[in-house]
Amino acid sequence: MSPTPELTQRSLTARGYCGFVPFRELPGSNVPTGHGIYVVIRTDTSPPSFLRASPAGHLKGRDPSVTVDKLGDAWVDGASVVYFGKAAGQYGLNQRLADYRRHGAGLLAGHWGGRYIWQLADSNALLVAWRPMTEDDAGEAEQDLIDEFKELLGGALPFANLRNNARRAQETDTDID
Repeated sequence: MSPTPELTQRSLTARGYCGFVPFRELPGSNVPTGHGIYVVIRTDTSPPSFLRASPAGHLKGRDPSVTVDKLGDAWVDGASVVYFGKAAGQYGLNQRLADYRRHGAGLLAGHWGGRYIWQLADSNALLVAWRPMTEDDAGEAEQDLIDEFKELLGGALPFANLRNNARRAQETDTDID
């Protein structure tokens, strides 16, 4: 399957995303402090290699590592997007992405979502981009992107998005009744 043109660095830039920097460059990237959504992309189109153990930090005693088989099952061929996230509530983009970066570096941080990316052998080459928005819009925008990804790629979630938004699932269940 070829990369989906609707969800590439170029199309995301056209939608107002900025940054597109490796995680290690986040501290000097002038990430906004307000709410928003972010995306992690892998520009390499070759099949990934996975690490047996995650270098990410443990959270509340939980090891972030999963089996290579589980990672392979979650991988979505042809997709450059590997994770969508949001910064809402008490956390702005700058803090949320700093926590995500710290978690991947093996440090204690309050970010557990998207942890599969750290078991990619080339996680140091992943790019992160963000788009500021209001708190109320961040959750909706994240879910809209996940829904778009699923529509384009046969129902699959992005590699490191391990669950769909429960609120959206409830709306869908209600619509069916």
